[in-house]
Amino acid sequence: MKEAPNIYQPIIDYFERVAALDETEKDLVKELFTYHSFKRKEFLLREGEICNKFCFIVKGCMRMYMIDEKGTTHILQFAAENWIIVDALSFRQRTASNLSIDTLEASEVLYITPENLKLLYEKAPIFNYIIRDLLEKHLTTIQRRLLQYMSSTGEERYLAFLKTYAQFANRLPQTQIAAYLGITPEHLSKIRKDITKPRHFIS
Repeated sequence: MKEAPNIYQPIIDYFERVAALDETEKDLVKELFTYHSFKRKEFLLREGEICNKFCFIVKGCMRMYMIDEKGTTHILQFAAENWIIVDALSFRQRTASNLSIDTLEASEVLYITPENLKLLYEKAPIFNYIIRDLLEKHLTTIQRRLLQYMSSTGEERYLAFLKTYAQFANRLPQTQIAAYLGITPEHLSKIRKDITKPRHFIS
């Protein structure tokens, strides 16, 4: 599919939250990022592959996850419009990934390969700062999520999930949310009912 003329504006706006870009730098984004569309349930990355795509989501919704030896799915991240999704460790170190990334909806992305990212850094050093800043925020979000997973109750994790994914939480199936929280769908239903009940406080 040929991209629309303004398909790059969202990612340019996203980068400019970190630092302003001149016209030459914007043109480099258009030159070095590639547009691609994916159908629902299509893989961007499978466990065991090397992650070759640093993705910015233009449209749609995705998840990054792993499946343990018991067959249980553990979701590390959801991502929708104006989010990035990448296995940063595999992408940076060129090692086989322990994770998979697939689409929960038909999706459109702009992605850059490690080779093109190197060119981007060489031609426009400002992107060293921009991409590093975005990766640091991405990894901080993942670390915070793991700490919550290990130390919080199911209800606390659900409330944190609603805060993190407020913009698109209602688009995610309950089974996927439960897998992200590490609880059963039945437990999630109970949590949802409990938090809608009036809370009674003793003065």
